[in-house]
Amino acid sequence: MAGRPYTSLLLLVSLLLLITFSDIAEATKLRPSDCKPKCTYRCSATSHKKPCMFFCLKCCSKCLCVPPGTYGNKQVCPCYNNWKTKEGGPKCP
Repeated sequence: MAGRPYTSLLLLVSLLLLITFSDIAEATKLRPSDCKPKCTYRCSATSHKKPCMFFCLKCCSKCLCVPPGTYGNKQVCPCYNNWKTKEGGPKCP
């Protein structure tokens, strides 16, 4: 019975990793038809919805990826993260 707590802990850690990486996988395997709903959620917390949607859709159509959440997490989508404006700022929201 000494191994049972370790087995439970291992199972819990495995589930947490699976949940974490399933979000990453979901963000990186989009089809063009997935862009609008993903960008709608990505831009849902901003007060600048029109420009956010415009650039998110543009970035998604090029990169086929939208980071999870409404802010941050751009490291999940390298193309989305690395596309910059002429001035060097982030192009994708």
